[in-house]
Amino acid sequence: MKTSPLELLEAARDAAGHAYAPYSQFPVGAVIEMQDGTRYDGCNVENASYGLTLCAERNAITTMIAQTTGTNPAARRIKRVAIVGLKAKPCWPCGACRQVLREFGTQEVIVEGDGGEPLVTSFEELLPHSFGPEDLGS
Repeated sequence: MKTSPLELLEAARDAAGHAYAPYSQFPVGAVIEMQDGTRYDGCNVENASYGLTLCAERNAITTMIAQTTGTNPAARRIKRVAIVGLKAKPCWPCGACRQVLREFGTQEVIVEGDGGEPLVTSFEELLPHSFGPEDLGS
């Protein structure tokens, strides 16, 4: 059964409810969906040393890595990511998250629009001409 963009946004909203955001008061949740339909949630985790803050998208990715076995890149390809900021619509991924999402072949990004509707874009549109593992050569 295919998960709808609205269902993914709802799961991301639930994940945002777990955020640790005492400094910014800007809770964000993300859900990544793998090619096989497996999902991993993440939320932002802030730190008094701001540079150590972990965004929701990267938190979801680190959870995926920790819960998958082997190094088969195909098993770690992200089909799509849904992101919800409880205090901002839309809440697009930051530049660092875009690059990390690119590392795992993310194909589609879904964010919540002003009216709660899903805004869906291809990853290529979000980060054109991106740099990835294949650019390193052999």
